[in-house]
Amino acid sequence: MGLKALDVKVLERTTPQPGATVLTMRVYLTFGSAPNATEMLVSLGQVWVQQGSDWFIFGSQHGDPVPKPIMRLPEPATPNTNLYPPFDEAPKDLAAAIAAASRDHKNVLVVFGGNWCYDCHVLDAAFHSAKIAPIVNANFHVVHINVGNYDHNMDIGERYNVPLKKGVPAVAVLDGKGKLLTSQQNREFESAVKIGPADVTAFLEKWKPGATAEN
Repeated sequence: MGLKALDVKVLERTTPQPGATVLTMRVYLTFGSAPNATEMLVSLGQVWVQQGSDWFIFGSQHGDPVPKPIMRLPEPATPNTNLYPPFDEAPKDLAAAIAAASRDHKNVLVVFGGNWCYDCHVLDAAFHSAKIAPIVNANFHVVHINVGNYDHNMDIGERYNVPLKKGVPAVAVLDGKGKLLTSQQNREFESAVKIGPADVTAFLEKWKPGATAEN
């Protein structure tokens, strides 16, 4: 069953400096012919660098191919390709979130992922949706930890017992003292195809302040 069609959608194009372009894309692959065709989706990020009059791929990150989704969570109209900040900002951002949670008695949602990961953007869109945002805003500070191509901030994942090699997005919950309350072990949020708003809501309700004391 060979590749019959390839559809590339550029979600965002940024130019961090002259002669460099960053693309965040979704690639749809169709294998076989109707009525038995199989459609797959790959999340892809590429850095292109200009040398003279030519452009070359300098770096690439991608997720595993997954079946083309029938999304249960809301999709972002335009994914924020700055959702996950530069790698070296993670310790500072994490410390700031814990400090803020200590002041206002909230918990911290530590969300591991990358700007190339489309499911990471879908989960963030869920956090900002009309039904879920009030729970997040009232109970949590959210900090995004950029894992790159599983080659950055892996030590933070290990610290909070998050098996990042299983896939992202992955979530840990801390209290206002930075104590680990829970971490996802089985790719619970890794696929936006498998989870829906009720799953995200149930997780947040279980691990919000007050409720965590009962767990």
